[in-house]
Amino acid sequence: MSNLKVVQEIYIAFGQGNIPGISEHMAEEVDWEYAYRQAPNPVPWLQPRDGKAGVAQFFESLGALEFHQFVPKVLLEGPDLVVALIDLEATVKKTGKRIVERDEVHIWHFGEAGKVVRFRHCVDTYQHALAYTP
Repeated sequence: MSNLKVVQEIYIAFGQGNIPGISEHMAEEVDWEYAYRQAPNPVPWLQPRDGKAGVAQFFESLGALEFHQFVPKVLLEGPDLVVALIDLEATVKKTGKRIVERDEVHIWHFGEAGKVVRFRHCVDTYQHALAYTP
């Protein structure tokens, strides 16, 4: 299966709430949210995580959000890489504040076994932090 098809399957599984279906595409030692390791961030869904257990924790953290829109618009494939542009709207449940992302970028890195080895969101972290903070 192509890496592009894997990412499409991941987004379909996400839309169905099928976290095990997402996990099967992850490498055991996946590096989740690899870009945010240096800067502290209060937002639970933007925390760096390791391994499949960390990915499961990420999806648990999304329970803090009520999604109104999640649309993968464009998927671009390169060697061992898929980049997705996403339109997203969600409300942080505890604050009632809304997050609106246009062209949020997801970067999926694949290993030799066709599993995701690294992933990150490119988002407006300030907007997310403001929405999360009461």
